[in-house]
Amino acid sequence: MKVQLKYFASIREALGQGGETLEVAATTVGALRDELIARGGAYAQALARGRAVRVALNQAMVGDEAAPLSEGAEVAFFPPVTGG
Repeated sequence: MKVQLKYFASIREALGQGGETLEVAATTVGALRDELIARGGAYAQALARGRAVRVALNQAMVGDEAAPLSEGAEVAFFPPVTGG
């Protein structure tokens, strides 16, 4: 299925792009993250399981493991944000 990916802040900088549309085999957001990590290089570093990464599915925050994907879904990855 095709999904729309968006990358923000340090993840966008590491990947050198703000987003892309991909054909993926993943059926959950967690599986999508693993699929992206498997691409290696900057993806493996920016989205590594040991890193704190927030995920939004269709503009709603989700836990990345079980959130189901659907055709045309928008998935955004970004680091946690702190402010003061």
